[in-house]
Amino acid sequence: MTEPSPASAGVSSPESPTAGRTLRAHPPEVSAAKARRWGAFYYAEQVLRVMKGYGWSIFLYSVGQPAAYLFAMGVGLATLVDANGAAAFGEVSYIAFIAPALLVSAAVMTAANEFTFPVMDGFKWRRVYYGPHASPLTPEQIAAGQIIAVTLRFLLQSVIYFVLVAMFGASPSGWGWVSVLVATLAGLSFGLPLMAYAASIKEDKGQFAMVMRFIVMPLFLFSGTFFPLDTLPVLVRWIGWISPIWHGTELGRVMTFGYEESPVLTILHVLFLLGLAWFGWLLTERQFARRMGQ
Repeated sequence: MTEPSPASAGVSSPESPTAGRTLRAHPPEVSAAKARRWGAFYYAEQVLRVMKGYGWSIFLYSVGQPAAYLFAMGVGLATLVDANGAAAFGEVSYIAFIAPALLVSAAVMTAANEFTFPVMDGFKWRRVYYGPHASPLTPEQIAAGQIIAVTLRFLLQSVIYFVLVAMFGASPSGWGWVSVLVATLAGLSFGLPLMAYAASIKEDKGQFAMVMRFIVMPLFLFSGTFFPLDTLPVLVRWIGWISPIWHGTELGRVMTFGYEESPVLTILHVLFLLGLAWFGWLLTERQFARRMGQ
């Protein structure tokens, strides 16, 4: 009969990095206390590990697509615009004008993906939220963990995209890097109310496709992305006024090339995005708690 190895006996071998001490599991009350304190970060780590499995797809969608827009519109079309109508874009190059809008739009479109089907998947298809919920993690912590992970994705993709923008010479201001934070905030201000809505859906009947077609795309097209908002007819200009893309784009332009606007309007942009994100977070926590309590 063979003797148990030191590892199987709970004792570290001399070659082990933990040699000289015995590894023991935390008592249940300690583990529960750590989960109650750091549960949101534990769940965020799990979501990030899942994202890592399809990292290249995330990169190509989140950065490759807007980079293609930037090249096509900013290099191709810009040669015509700069030659004929630079005065209409704040006396900067067309590529500098549209770059903040594409940065913000990329974050908002990522939010439309990360805060819809993955949320419904957690409740209905694979029900991945219910395993952590069987532990001391609360619904609010699970929701916060998902939000933290997606926020980190916003930040990473925005940093990479901003580097590309800077390489194109489309961020002449030293404050251009702030547009990374602006894009992240815009993504959250759009995505968190959408996350609360996704958490309330029990049957997939094409709701998310409707959101993409009738909310995301109109916001992208009518939020001053490719031309100043005040060039649109007043009858459709209101779309920009309620759009996180427009508020984020205007802030990004202020930061990247010193776009001239009233300081009061700049403050209103920030308050609008913060207020919408805060309201969405509260709704999401409430909906997660209600759904998991059923």
